[in-house]
Amino acid sequence: MNKRQALIAAALVTVCAAGAGSAAAADDKEKCYGIAKAGQNDCAAANGAHSCSGQAKTDNGAAEWKYVAKGTCEKAGGKTAPPAK
Repeated sequence: MNKRQALIAAALVTVCAAGAGSAAAADDKEKCYGIAKAGQNDCAAANGAHSCSGQAKTDNGAAEWKYVAKGTCEKAGGKTAPPAK
């Protein structure tokens, strides 16, 4: 194995290991609707208004969500289910 192949293999191992850690971290989180501040949502709006993070236009929009630690959403004033369409 030459240096280039070794570097590629090491990079792939790093990417795979990072992905496994992210999956475990995601198990400890849940989507919480209605608590994201303007520009601080984690992904697409539940109502299809936009498809990317950071595009919330208003604070605490019902269709906007953020990941929070499991069990903390309702304490923060949010809901774990998306709003009815």
